[in-house]
Formats: sequence, structure tokens, C-alpha cells
Amino acid sequence: MKRFLYPMLWSGFVSLVLLTLIVGDRTTHAEAGAGVAVQRKISKDIVEKVVNGRGADLIRVIIQPATEPEQSLDSTLEDSGSNIRKLKSFRARIVTVPAHTAVNLASRNDVAYVSLNRDVQPMGHLSSTTGTDQVRATPNTSSNTLDGTGIGIAVLDSGMDASHASFLNRSNGLRIAYSEDFTEEGRTDDPYGHGTHVAALAAGNGRISNAQYIGVAPNANLINLRVLNSNGLGTTAQVLRALDWVATNRAAYNIRVVNMSLGMPAVDSYRNDPICRAVRRLVDSGVVVFAAAGNNGKDSDGNKLYGHIHSPGNEPSAITVGAANTFGTNGRGDDGVASFSSRGPTRSFTTDDAGDRHYDNIIKPDIIAPGNKLIEAQAANNKLIEQNPSLDAGVSGAEQRRMMYLSGTSMATPVAAGAAALMLQANPSLTPNLIKALLMYTAQPLAGYNMLEQGAGQINVAGAVQMARLVRNDLSSATTVGSPLLTISVLPASETTIANHTFTWARGIVLNHTYATGSDLITRYQLIYAPGNLLGSGVITGDGVLLLDPAFFSQGVITGDHILTSYGVITGDGTAFLAVSFLFQDLLSQGTLLSDGVITGDGVITGDGVITGDLVTSAQSAMMSGDQGSKMNATSDDGSDYLDY
Repeated sequence: MKRFLYPMLWSGFVSLVLLTLIVGDRTTHAEAGAGVAVQRKISKDIVEKVVNGRGADLIRVIIQPATEPEQSLDSTLEDSGSNIRKLKSFRARIVTVPAHTAVNLASRNDVAYVSLNRDVQPMGHLSSTTGTDQVRATPNTSSNTLDGTGIGIAVLDSGMDASHASFLNRSNGLRIAYSEDFTEEGRTDDPYGHGTHVAALAAGNGRISNAQYIGVAPNANLINLRVLNSNGLGTTAQVLRALDWVATNRAAYNIRVVNMSLGMPAVDSYRNDPICRAVRRLVDSGVVVFAAAGNNGKDSDGNKLYGHIHSPGNEPSAITVGAANTFGTNGRGDDGVASFSSRGPTRSFTTDDAGDRHYDNIIKPDIIAPGNKLIEAQAANNKLIEQNPSLDAGVSGAEQRRMMYLSGTSMATPVAAGAAALMLQANPSLTPNLIKALLMYTAQPLAGYNMLEQGAGQINVAGAVQMARLVRNDLSSATTVGSPLLTISVLPASETTIANHTFTWARGIVLNHTYATGSDLITRYQLIYAPGNLLGSGVITGDGVLLLDPAFFSQGVITGDHILTSYGVITGDGTAFLAVSFLFQDLLSQGTLLSDGVITGDGVITGDGVITGDLVTSAQSAMMSGDQGSKMNATSDDGSDYLDY
């Protein structure tokens, strides 16, 4: 198999640098292997800093211990670093050290991985077009409407404006149950303006303008974890500390859902990325984690880009959400994938002993949701409005009732998070994997878009909640594969009608590198739904052949061997876009590769399956402008509170 010449030369050069750092002038042949091994345990961006002559620069790093106890490692960190922070629920250390010291730490046997504390940024008619209105019209019990009551949604973002009317309950009580700042600015409000908008999309009430801007779960409790500062920027360590807080306090606030409308370059494989590992721990404990796919779906000339899913959206256990464009209409017949929405596959990687990179190449996003020019709560005196006055939707002159436009996968992600809150209220026994599977199974595949653009399709809140209500609530570790999954024997029709448009469900789910279909996915219990597993668990690969482990799947589940461009009907109906086998063989890494995390493409497949296209890449900030086309209509607020939502 041919390899890129540049990575080989680079890895060989870095090996020499690492050897010099570790053993000085006494490098031997036996020690050469150690230098390569260090590469496997440290982020590329740290090594590049040393290679570029900046080894003395102080950097903030995340150290993941390999063994317990960690006294020896902690002693070393105390001697060589500063500002050391330990986490309560995750085995990680955050410390400031010179870059060359970070490389030396990676050579220790008691260190599993060293990564840079990277910068984090936000990615940048709802209830009707998602089918949420239909959910509220059908009571969960004889007296209760599904509105997220009792479910805690932790929002890791730029803060929340607690004075905004969108966050009150019907008794004028504040639904922001807890707030904490991890940015060290000493405030939990939202001077940037992103977090307030995001939180309201997930759980804003319907008081303003007669519920025209109601969130998906309008009575859910919000946990405000501020990880982005006044300029909308944060760091890996801040996000990690916030996730650690969730792991420690989730029971106290019944946190069942985490929303992360933010991201950072997905360089390290999810196997090593500290944020991805923290997300996995939370999911395994029963918390559903939603992550934005990113806003890098096109270059400066408007050509499609593939392979730019952000971290932690590259984590398999997370539900990664891309953005759809509804063109301002409630009916879904004209919907499409927003051009800015990041496409898969994931391009984070590991490095083997030979210095070669192995890319994760996982199919992402998992689903898409409306994310273009959405109107929601506007934080007082926020920077986004200050710099872009046109984002004000002109809904109200009262500070606590103002609304603003924003676009991006950041906006799509809380739509899905709110849907999960409704599903959990309907059936608290649902596991994160079941929620993920139901969201995909009931999604609407959009015609003309492939799985690397839309996953299983556009979210269908009505269908997902409908199926959530039917799942047995007595599933346990003793439940065997193939046992009945539902409380009924006759399935409802696999279709939903929204705004007079009827569409069929995807009736399939994405499994890391492939997809699965079959009625057993919804009628029979699959072990992949159990806590501690992934939806891709039990998929056996070899020589490009996919097999399903009967210990994980019942006989009625089948997989496909191609990533498809959808006909807009169900998963499995469509035109072959890319052979699944290429994702296992790393062939994508030999195509037109501009940088890790980005492969260029316009949907044209060459003979060897490599996606190729324009060579110019540019990160697109969708948050301000969004795609062209109609946007949500702004309905003026008369100042009176509408409480019948």
C-alpha cells in the first residue's frame, strides 16, 4: 500500500528530534524505537512546537495516566510543572510545562497520552418543522404534556442571561438550576451571546410572541456551565473541567443530557482525545451527549469539503449533529443540508510504531437538525449583536425579551438535545445508545445528500418520541439479544406527517463505518443498546468484509457495503457514493489531503474511491450569515406573557 512521502519524512525527522530530547547525545539503536513510541503518546501539535524551536515555551497540557496509583507521576509534575489541576471523576492532570518537558513526560511508562490544551470555539418556526408541536399535543399521561419537565440539560457554552424571560417557568421561577464559570472571568452571564441562544433553542419557553420561538423542551431545567469567555473562546481544560463537574453532580440535578455547541480541531483519535474520553465516560454512565459537527462544510469558493468533523463530534458515543436548511418553511419537502455543515468522515488519527497514521474515518454526523437563521433568545449587551447589529430580529424593545438570528451546527445541536429531553421524560429508562438509535431510525433521509453529509437524516422529534414511548422500561443487563424491544407486537406506520408533508423514516442506523437496516432494529433488543457499548460494537471487519457478531445482533439486522447518496426514502435506498471498505483501509488518507482533519471534495469519486475536488480550504463561519434563502419570520412581541404553551 503506497504512503504519502511527506508524512514519512516528517515522522522520521520528528523521531530524531524526540530522541534528542529524551536521551540527549547518547542515542542508540535500541532507543530509536522509544522515540517512535513517544509519537504514539503525544499530540502532533506539541511535537511541532518543539520541532520549530519553541521547546522552552510554556504550554498547558492534559496528561492521561496509564497506571494507578499516580503518586510518582504527580511528584514529577510538581517538580517540573506549575498550576496543576486534578479532576474528581476523570483520571487526568492539567498542568503547565515547557513543551520539551511534555515530550519527556510522554516517554514515561505511567503516562498514556499527552495532548495540548487547545482553544475551543462555538460553531455557529422550529417547533412546527421538527414535529415538536405534535408531541405536545399528545399528553404523556392523562394530565402531563411532554415539555422536558424534570430533565436536566447541561449546556457547555458562553453562559446564559438569567434575566431573559425565556428561562422562566409558568410560576415565574428561574429554570437555570445551576451556574458555574470555568473561564476564570468570574461571571456566569453571557457577554458573548452564543450560550443564551443555544440554551433557548433546547429549552426556551413560549412566553414571547405567543410561543413563536418556543424551544424543544420548554420546561426542562438548564445547567449553565460557562466554558467560553467574553470573546467566545475557551480551552480543552475548561471543557474537561466542566464535564468532570457533570460526572460528579449529574445525580443531584438529574442531568440526562449534555449539549456541546462548540468544537476544536479533531487531531488526536477519539481513543486519545481527553474530551472524547470524558464524553465516553459520561455516555457509559447514562448521560446523552450531543456535539456540533462544525461549520467547515465548504471552502471560500463554495465547493464542498469532506472530513472536517470537529472534536468532540468525532467521538463515536456522542450524537454528532449537522445543520439542515428549512428555507423558513414548516413543510419538509424543500429541506436540505446547510452548505456550511461539516461533513465526514472523521479524520482524527493514531500513529503506529512505524510512524504511519491511521485515521478513524468514522461516518459522521449521525443526524442533522434545523440550524439556518433561527430566531431565539438574545443576551443583554452581547458582543455578537454589538459587532453585527443585523442579527437582532427586531422582536421586542424590552431587553429581557429580545430575540436574535444565528446559524450553524451550534443551533442544530440543542434542537436534538431538547428532543432527547422529551424522549427521556416519556421513557426515563432509555439508554443513550437507544436514544441515538431511535433518533436515527425515525429520521427523514433527504434526497440528494450522502451519509457523510446527513448521517441517517433530518431529526423527526414526533417519530422519535412516539417510539420512545413504546420501548420497554424493564430492559436490563439480563435482557438477551433478540428479546422484544417494544411493549406492542404490531408496529405503527414508519412515517410522519409534518405541515402536510408525509415522509418515511430512515429505518436504519449508522454503525461507525457502515450502516444497518432491518425491522429487528426496532422490534428486537440489540446488545449495542446496552450501556458501555457503542452502536458500532459487534461489527466484525476483515479484508473489507463486514460481519455482525450474533452476540450483539439478532438475525434480522443487515449491513450495507457502501456509503449512499439517498433517494430520500429509507436507509439502504440510494446511489453508491463510497465503498465502506475504503474507510477501513485508510485509502482516504492517500487522496488529496490538505491537512489532518480536512480532505477536499465536491462529491466526485475517483477510481480508487478517493474523494477529490477543489484544493482551496477555508473555515466558514456560518454563525453570522447562514445559507441563502428564506429565514424564520420575525413576529413582534406585544409584551404580554403567553403561558398556554
